[in-house]
Amino acid sequence: MIKRIDFGFISATVSTFRPAEGGVAEHHVVLTCHDGKLPFQQQLDGLLNAYSQLLSGQLQGAVAVLKRYFLSDAANQADAVHASDMSDCAKSIIQQAPLNGTKIALWAYLMEDVTTRVTDSGLYEVAHGAFRHLWNASAHNLAKNSEYQTRLLFNEYVMQLMQEGCTLKDNCIRTWLFVNDIDNNYPGVVTARNRVFFVQGLTEDTHYIASTGIGGRQENAAVLMQLDNYAIAGIKPEQVKHLYAPSRLNRTSDYGVSFERGTRVDYGDRRHVFISGTASINNKGQVVFPGDVLQQAERAWGNIEALLAEAECSFDEVMQMTVYLRDASDYELVKPFFEERMKDKPYVIVGAHVCRPAWLIEMECMAVKEVNNKEFEKL
Repeated sequence: MIKRIDFGFISATVSTFRPAEGGVAEHHVVLTCHDGKLPFQQQLDGLLNAYSQLLSGQLQGAVAVLKRYFLSDAANQADAVHASDMSDCAKSIIQQAPLNGTKIALWAYLMEDVTTRVTDSGLYEVAHGAFRHLWNASAHNLAKNSEYQTRLLFNEYVMQLMQEGCTLKDNCIRTWLFVNDIDNNYPGVVTARNRVFFVQGLTEDTHYIASTGIGGRQENAAVLMQLDNYAIAGIKPEQVKHLYAPSRLNRTSDYGVSFERGTRVDYGDRRHVFISGTASINNKGQVVFPGDVLQQAERAWGNIEALLAEAECSFDEVMQMTVYLRDASDYELVKPFFEERMKDKPYVIVGAHVCRPAWLIEMECMAVKEVNNKEFEKL
């Protein structure tokens, strides 16, 4: 079910998955402002008011699992977000300006009929039945370079997972790596991640983790990498499959990085699909259509379509999408492309450099499909 609701100068798009036989309902919400002339605090207040109205209306009974705030100027805006939103969930705040000319947008992922708490490890737990979903957001440190920051972040996360009886290899499903000045700092991030993964038993012969590595700045300019992540305690290896679409994409290890193109997770009543940040690339690892953002968008869309098909899904099951543009001036070119294809589904287009300068656009998404897997526990 998809709905668009307007609250004055704030628009909310909501996608809902509610299994036919009952159980946990899931919602994705994207809230955007459509008056860029308003000061930041007024845009923030309007957005939070609209979100509050959703929780007391259409989303009554749902609790936030993850919130991601996209800001135009984190150094001057993040404190106001912290002060205004005291909700207890995994909260990601990143400078990736909404490209519709406003200062803030919000993606929120919510669930019903779950219990939540912050664990002793610091991870945000969302529990139901046999599973504990462990979320974390905005992790960062001030080590001297991007390689050291990334290594420390992953090592700390490994320790947090150990406290929860989990490992990076067996339980982590999805990560987001937001890299400040990605053109210069991404190589250090790659080196650190490769080393940590190798030590943790994640290799091209086992598997990696679905991920997006993208440009993004934290409120403190000395933070060169911010990490968001998601793991599941109680998941079994046979419930998790990784997606490759070899006719259109190559293995990331072919060019020295370590993430999966996508991951599907099966439960008794549904299938979750996490598509990593995907750009205009072919199965030889080459950039396709350099210099043409619309053709790159078409190629990236087709790559995602192939990954979804491998998970026996399509864009019909996509619940949420984030689109990253290297050049803000390309927004008006790509806006009709996504308006036509996503219609009223929740999505947001933000400004962020992709990890290769020749990539002008990248996109990621999450999908959910109702299934009946009698061998697995329901979500």
